[in-house]
Amino acid sequence: MTNNSTTFEKLCLRNEPLANHSSYEIGGNANFVAMPETPEELLILLQGCKTHGLDYFFFGMGSNLLFPDKPKKDRLYISLKNYVHWEMKPDKWFIASGTPMSMLSVAGLTYNLPGLEFTYLLPGGLGAGIYMNAKYGPHQINDIIETVYYIDLSDPTLNIRSIPTAECLYGYKQSIFQQNPWIIVGADMVMKPVEPVEGADDLLNRWKKWERASSLPSFYEFMNIEAAALHSKGIIIPSSMTEIDNYRSGKRHFEYPSCGSVFKNNYDYGTAVGALVDRLDMKNIAHGGAMISPFHGNMILNHDHATAEDVKYLMNVIMEAVDKNFGFVPEPEVVVVD
Repeated sequence: MTNNSTTFEKLCLRNEPLANHSSYEIGGNANFVAMPETPEELLILLQGCKTHGLDYFFFGMGSNLLFPDKPKKDRLYISLKNYVHWEMKPDKWFIASGTPMSMLSVAGLTYNLPGLEFTYLLPGGLGAGIYMNAKYGPHQINDIIETVYYIDLSDPTLNIRSIPTAECLYGYKQSIFQQNPWIIVGADMVMKPVEPVEGADDLLNRWKKWERASSLPSFYEFMNIEAAALHSKGIIIPSSMTEIDNYRSGKRHFEYPSCGSVFKNNYDYGTAVGALVDRLDMKNIAHGGAMISPFHGNMILNHDHATAEDVKYLMNVIMEAVDKNFGFVPEPEVVVVD
């Protein structure tokens, strides 16, 4: 217990800005932040929270979160973004939850595993993608995973369990993980290497050494470097990946801190929220340091040291305007952390 207590203390950063762990680059200083690199460290943190009477909040790379300006004093914010790992075997490809989703597309080209191109430039870790069933175009994360591994926080044993994808209740940005106190630790992929892959960890090791993993410009720079390196080796970059890059670059997705799309699209209505905001001529509306993107109506940018309250103000402006003019209230996609 003493060793675990000591490890708990070593794992916890004190007075740590949550802005450093969010693609929004927003969030006040938290009393406790931890970034475990293994399931064992994760369990030590959970046990330590119980011992010290701390609440906890789990997240990945922080790409779909709006952290508070004044974090709760007795909460441990646990990021899994350093739990970056995969095992490539002929019968199994396991990927840990902190591994960036976009890394799958690069690995797919490197190791000849087709079908992963849609993950290119998807911000966030695999765990978050599994949780929200991240998508691009017609493709979703549930298309490429077959088994998810998780910890049920209501189970005192905290054992790692598994669930097949078919039982995960997947829908448009929905999953069973949103309905239960489960922490996703990784998944087996549908795509399996034909044989053990030499140098499979090189890509991950480069990412682990990369600084500012939660920063969108830094994330984009890394993925561009990796794509360029593949091209220099004679590997053809599929047009689908080039189109993703052109679209996201054209919408300036990586120029300013943001969470990407703020609201889910209402498919019953039939028109994307961003297009509705365009119709209402609401682009460029600013409040404090936040601004509705001039390039995409469903993005709110941190363009000048915005606070969480600045972003929430503009979210309410959009929700009220869409409700008044189109008859429904957009559902937030961004997770607003209290």
